[in-house]
Amino acid sequence: MNRVIKNTTWIVACKIVQMALNLVVSMLTARYLGPANYGLINYASSIVTFLIPVMQLGLRSTLVSEFVNNPEKEGKILGTAIALNLAGALGCMVGIFSLVSVANAGEPETVLVCTLYSVSLLFQALEIVQYWFQAKLLSKYPSLAMVVSYVVVSAYKIFLLVTGKSVYWFAVSHAIDYALISLVLLCVYGKKGSQKLGFSFKLAGQMFRRSKYYIVSGLMVNVFMLTDRIMLKHMIGDEVTGYYSAAVVCAGMTSFVFNAIIDSARPGILEKSRKDESAFKNSVSSLFSVVIYLSLAQCVAITLLARPVIMILYGADYVSSVGVLRLVVWYTSFSYLGTVRNIWILAKERQSILWVINLCGAASNVLLNLALIPLWGMNGAAAASIISQFFTNFVLTWCIPKVRECGGLMLKGLDVRGVLKYGVSLVKKKTGN
Repeated sequence: MNRVIKNTTWIVACKIVQMALNLVVSMLTARYLGPANYGLINYASSIVTFLIPVMQLGLRSTLVSEFVNNPEKEGKILGTAIALNLAGALGCMVGIFSLVSVANAGEPETVLVCTLYSVSLLFQALEIVQYWFQAKLLSKYPSLAMVVSYVVVSAYKIFLLVTGKSVYWFAVSHAIDYALISLVLLCVYGKKGSQKLGFSFKLAGQMFRRSKYYIVSGLMVNVFMLTDRIMLKHMIGDEVTGYYSAAVVCAGMTSFVFNAIIDSARPGILEKSRKDESAFKNSVSSLFSVVIYLSLAQCVAITLLARPVIMILYGADYVSSVGVLRLVVWYTSFSYLGTVRNIWILAKERQSILWVINLCGAASNVLLNLALIPLWGMNGAAAASIISQFFTNFVLTWCIPKVRECGGLMLKGLDVRGVLKYGVSLVKKKTGN
């Protein structure tokens, strides 16, 4: 438990630094580019992010489990995962260029920005090494690497602002960020890791058989996370996409806290699932409690402070984002429930059900966006996100028999006493009482 606390502390501390830099640089970038170009960059980001599950081949959802269960093969596991991801990245880059060339025919600026942005996939493939650090509860190294890379990239973006560079230069910054992170992490692994990187076709097949369910699942998740921005771009335009994107960025300002908590808890929960069923269930319900009440507190705070947040960070040009922010922030609570539920699904080895859950969620999101965007514009896209996240991560948990048990743990997590017990246990472990 002490290692989990230290691990989480490192992640949160470094993410706070990263968030502060991100807010300042994003604010300046959004003001410099204006809603239209800012919307174009976010459109490119959405297209690239949409295909990341294909590049990852679902491995990032199972890699921590692979390291926990097979520590004697960690060098080959990591090397094989990197090789598979690099192959996937090259295929996705070709796919993105082809897709955008057809979908945005006659828009050479859009095609070029999306192509430049897609270069980041190559370095995201290398960044998969961070999951080895997660499995070892050594997240201070990837956290520090991310801070260093973000300081460099922030300086690069400020240079672009000062020298008045075009939107194309900003599209490349994402690749630079991941390139620096990957380089640092690979160097640290070379010193900290006890095994050399290797590759095995047999191991690749075994890993893919366990991870393949997460490919379609990840794509479906991205459909209902990114459909709104892609559809706004095609149905209304870049400017509205810029307003909506600004609101989404503000809604996710504190996501690093939830990611740190969940990432640090994952290895312990997976280990308990193999040794103590009662402790495993208690850990999952406690994690649900923490996520539920922290996310509700975040939603209330951002709803009340939406206008000053937008005005301070983005300025009067983005005042249209205020109403959207008050809506879209509420979908985050339900999205974190799904992340915790997926840990339970992995522990129970029921990954085959994920494609059903996320296919239903993706279909509902697309249909809701088609229906609500023409009626309410970007507010309709926000409403579609809330409804589809609630349906996917709460309602379906009860509708599908294989995950209904997890629904019970989710309801148990609604008991505020779970948060208090979790907090008391952390204090006791920390003080040794």
